[in-house]
Amino acid sequence: MALRRIQGVPVEGKTVLVRVDYNVPMAEGRIADDGRLRASLQTLQHLIDSGAKIALISHLGRPNGEVVEELRLAPIAARLQELLGREVHQLDDCVGDTVQTAIDAGAAGDVFLLENIRFRREETLNEAGFARQLAELGDLYVDDAFATVHRSHASTVGIADYLPSYAGFLMQREIDALTRVMEAPEKPYVAVIGGKKARSKLGALHDLVSRVDEVLIGGGVAFTFLAAFGIGAGGDELDADLIDEIREIGELAKERGTDIQLPVDAVCAETLAADAETQTFLVDEVPDGWGTFDIGPKTIEQFTKHIGTANTIVWTGPMGAFEVEPFSEGTRGIGEAIASSGAYSVIGGGETGDAVKRFGFEDRVSYISTGGGACLALLRGKSLRALNVLQE
Repeated sequence: MALRRIQGVPVEGKTVLVRVDYNVPMAEGRIADDGRLRASLQTLQHLIDSGAKIALISHLGRPNGEVVEELRLAPIAARLQELLGREVHQLDDCVGDTVQTAIDAGAAGDVFLLENIRFRREETLNEAGFARQLAELGDLYVDDAFATVHRSHASTVGIADYLPSYAGFLMQREIDALTRVMEAPEKPYVAVIGGKKARSKLGALHDLVSRVDEVLIGGGVAFTFLAAFGIGAGGDELDADLIDEIREIGELAKERGTDIQLPVDAVCAETLAADAETQTFLVDEVPDGWGTFDIGPKTIEQFTKHIGTANTIVWTGPMGAFEVEPFSEGTRGIGEAIASSGAYSVIGGGETGDAVKRFGFEDRVSYISTGGGACLALLRGKSLRALNVLQE
């Protein structure tokens, strides 16, 4: 994928609008994980060193077009200021005369952070007039928010109609890492799919079974699949409305020669709690009233063997409720298998990336994406407008 890259673009004396993804986890008004801020620093430092003035655009949470005090970006500005070692000017809005005046008064190397872009309903509607207002704040646009490229919003798509547009360093790293999987994956190519709900993964599975050699399915997703194939009742995660579609995916996998592996056992408890009494059952012998919160040891062993044969691996979605210690072994075991495999491994962002970091595998996998949904959309072969506007 040939992107217009920010390297070599003359930016001295210009105002550069940079779309970043600072949608970070918050706890009691403080940033719980600043990884997304750190991921943007290379682009920001490059622009500062090149003599540009920077206006940052980001969202936080889902305010649905309303001003939500708890979702203001002041904590983001404070932490970014620490990371950059220079003042970050927090603005009270994202467009308008006051914002324009503040930016115009700045000097080369100044950094401004616009207020939460999703306080404006026009953002998610990709409203053309709003995109033009954003564009009027600067001279060129850089998209460094990979996690948002599957969203056709004013700050990711519409703005590019009015300004020269380029990919930042984080965007480039993401696309370069994923291109290897999209265009020429070394076989065997194994996809590991987990997560809580089957509904969120069906589209991806439908597309991936035509692209990979094997799919290993765990987490809550697996139990709707098991029920669709006549194995077990599906438990609390069962979505009966998906049974027919899952069977279609199974038929497509057979036609394509793609092997689907499902759990054979599960770690269960009557409640999801750190002090819960757990037992391991075969998937078709889980007692009524018991929840299935992790894949079991036989499944870990089975999945590990398949992972060991792979040369390319994509993993998205944990194998269970890994945040609760009695149910962490499945996700930890799969992470260890992937980290030890020697395969080119791409980890989808979100919970999967968090798990890989939590269990200490971060330096033993090939790439951890910053965007779970965006990563999966690309691996499915989807055309994404926010990337299309950056292509040469």
